[in-house]
Amino acid sequence: MSEQKIERHTVAVVVDNEAGILARITGLFSGRGYNIESLTVAEVDAKQSLSRITVVTSGTPMVIEQIKAQMERLVPVHKVNDLTVEGPHLERELALVKVQSTGEKRVESLRIADIFRAKVVDSTNNSFVFETTGSTEKINAFIKLMEPLGLVDVCRTGVVAISRGPAWL
Repeated sequence: MSEQKIERHTVAVVVDNEAGILARITGLFSGRGYNIESLTVAEVDAKQSLSRITVVTSGTPMVIEQIKAQMERLVPVHKVNDLTVEGPHLERELALVKVQSTGEKRVESLRIADIFRAKVVDSTNNSFVFETTGSTEKINAFIKLMEPLGLVDVCRTGVVAISRGPAWL
């Protein structure tokens, strides 16, 4: 018997924008012991009252299939797409990163921010708040480089994702 590999998947779910649907989706995960690595939700169609939930999770291919099948059975769910297996897609995340430093460390944090195309969105005499967007890997790399320079706080949005090309989810 071969051991199945744990894979990271990004799943986009279109649902009715109604109270309780997010709790039902997250309850599905927690009730079965599945972990949510990232979760974002927003209304995407006000006329039809639809929201899009983007979930990043990990599991064996069998577990991922179970998660998708269980989400598809929830009544207010219109569509479940596993962007990871359905073809090319884009993933982005936004982070606000606060660094407290002076002197050369302050200058170095600005240099690194420039390399990562991070914007200074707040500045005091001894701190910066940087805004950066990109892949999860890019955000992680930026945060890691800021740690020795006086990192004091991080706030992340979670992953948003969309398929490439003309088709709508």
